[in-house]
Amino acid sequence: MDLTKKRCEPCEGGTKPFGSKEIETYMTYLKTPWEASEDLRKIERKFKFKDFKEAMKFVNKVAELAEQEGHHPNIFNSYNRVTITLWTHAINGLSINDFIMASKTELLE
Repeated sequence: MDLTKKRCEPCEGGTKPFGSKEIETYMTYLKTPWEASEDLRKIERKFKFKDFKEAMKFVNKVAELAEQEGHHPNIFNSYNRVTITLWTHAINGLSINDFIMASKTELLE
């Protein structure tokens, strides 16, 4: 499944977060390795760049994508390293939106 062709849709509270089987399936749709948290509520990937300036260019691209999709990751920057953490806040777990954002984020690298 090509998640880059999908759009994030608003997720309401009361929607059930993905279970382990769904997470396992959707992780196979990603092109690069993302890690699921121990409690399976978040996915995360660490990116490394040549220098701070390149890392910040990436952060700005992710911010623009997040605004377009209406789905906002946590972004942590430390010099040339950026960590992107995704989860759907409204359901306190993972949804298709997180995997759509992860897939589209991979294209920005």
